[in-house]
Amino acid sequence: MDEDMMYEMRIPPGVTEGMVAEVVGKFDLELKNTDDGPLLCGKKENLENAQDHIVKALNERIRKLEKD
Repeated sequence: MDEDMMYEMRIPPGVTEGMVAEVVGKFDLELKNTDDGPLLCGKKENLENAQDHIVKALNERIRKLEKD
């Protein structure tokens, strides 16, 4: 039953449109625009994987900016 439930995850500030497009396609998610900002919607496991991917991408971007 839990496998079919759909969850929502708010997209944190600093996430680029490219990152959002990548995780939507890679993790089979849907992007919803709300009055409170964009949300990623999908299965819990897919959202968790997308969250890990986003955190790694943001950390990589920070490291790259620190070097410059």
